[in-house]
Amino acid sequence: MLYSNVTPEQKRAALREMLVPGTARQFPGAFNPLSARLIEEKGFDGVYVSGAVLANDLGLPDIGLTTLTEVATRAGQIARMTDLPTLVDADTGFGEPMNVARTIQELEHAGLAGCHIEDQFNPKRCGHLDGKNVVDLGTMVKRIAAAADARRDPNFLIMARTDVRGVEGLGAVIDRAKALVDAGADAIFPEAMKDLSEFEAVCQAVDVPVLANMTEFGKSELFTRQQLAATGVAMVIYPVTLLRSAMGEAERVLDAIVSDGTQESRVDSMLTRARLYELVDYEAYNRFDTGIFNFQVPDLDIHTNNANL
Repeated sequence: MLYSNVTPEQKRAALREMLVPGTARQFPGAFNPLSARLIEEKGFDGVYVSGAVLANDLGLPDIGLTTLTEVATRAGQIARMTDLPTLVDADTGFGEPMNVARTIQELEHAGLAGCHIEDQFNPKRCGHLDGKNVVDLGTMVKRIAAAADARRDPNFLIMARTDVRGVEGLGAVIDRAKALVDAGADAIFPEAMKDLSEFEAVCQAVDVPVLANMTEFGKSELFTRQQLAATGVAMVIYPVTLLRSAMGEAERVLDAIVSDGTQESRVDSMLTRARLYELVDYEAYNRFDTGIFNFQVPDLDIHTNNANL
């Protein structure tokens, strides 16, 4: 009922413990708090909050238009709904090193288990688009050093993302990853890798966990968890998968209403009312105080169409 029973400190410790090279822990991207609860229920290892998803959910492109306040607020709403650790995309840190330091403390305060900070210019662009620009290594080192110095919980994960692969090639990725680990990064996110051999090269070059981004329609093939684990990857994210799936189905339902005058043809693919009640745990609220919460939860089979009513 209400929020997670696990404290942010416990979640951060759990994240640290699970990120072992070669385990390829799976972190689907949540686009709202309820989807985080679904991710947990399905047995995944953690939750990811994508900067692109947060921007797109506001109707904005992923070019650095969201603010620290917006990201911390929404990511905190998602994190507090699940017992799983939540990693959030903090873009470029929302400013200069002092701003990066504030970003870390705001995200700690919001209950996140960790974040990643990237080496693009601000305004930035999606990591799988062409024409990216990256800051010089010295600037990125300052961002990561400021982040590591600002955290109050030593288990809050500072991950460094580098987009240099699309600009200068794999060799630059490895050189930059090593320097960022030296600056205080606890993990490395090499964006837009070409193939499995590139993931393996990065994993072998650093002694910290490495993340693989398995986003659809991107630069990387959609490798399996087993394939990525074999390269040494410690974490796999699926950042926009759930948002794309939800919006795709929403579009199909709206098209059906336009063409048929009713949503009847799409009802079978919808989440039933009883299943929705189960996810938000209506019954627990009812048990909490029947003198106040005195509604009744329908006794319906959550897997039948009758529960749609």
